[in-house]
Amino acid sequence: MRAPATHAQASRERRDILSGEVMPEEALIRFVAGPDGAATPDLAAKLPGRGMWIAANRASLETAVKKGLFSRAARTKLLAPASLPDTVETLLKKRLLDGLGLARRSGDLTSGFEKVMSSIRGGKAAWLIEASDGAADGRRKLLGAIHSSPSPPRVFGLFSSEELGLALGGENVIHTAFLAGRASGRWTTDAQRLTGFCPLLPESWREEP
Repeated sequence: MRAPATHAQASRERRDILSGEVMPEEALIRFVAGPDGAATPDLAAKLPGRGMWIAANRASLETAVKKGLFSRAARTKLLAPASLPDTVETLLKKRLLDGLGLARRSGDLTSGFEKVMSSIRGGKAAWLIEASDGAADGRRKLLGAIHSSPSPPRVFGLFSSEELGLALGGENVIHTAFLAGRASGRWTTDAQRLTGFCPLLPESWREEP
């Protein structure tokens, strides 16, 4: 098994309780034994107790639940219901929405069609975040601009305009860009984890011309 290059790298790697593989923390979800005797997701990796790490995807988590791996890892009986993957997906989405709210307050977001278009063309956007229920015309223009951007952003489209409005303190939020920087890097980690549980774009967008 490969050795980490540095002590810092070693501190960011954990062993997946399903595969036994040593992986970066960013590719895993941490769980702890909760006070209620349940396997509790710890997305921020800050809860006290011995951590149990599993690859950040639905299939791995479903297998870990079926095989009783959380009880085995904790060396005590832990409740791990079949709904645990859905719970993790819901928590990841909430964490992403909360992250957008923090980014707005720190000035790492820009909203509105013209401002978002400018950030894409200037290569300043790390993410284009489009409301899932926004009009196709505006979205199509922004997606078209990505192809000619010097630094194309990734695209996220799971949240409705209402959800984005609540997170960002506005109304009818349709187009948002998460500007590149440290904050977008942290948000990207959680978005990447979410890809293991659901696509980041609505299925209906694939049918658009």
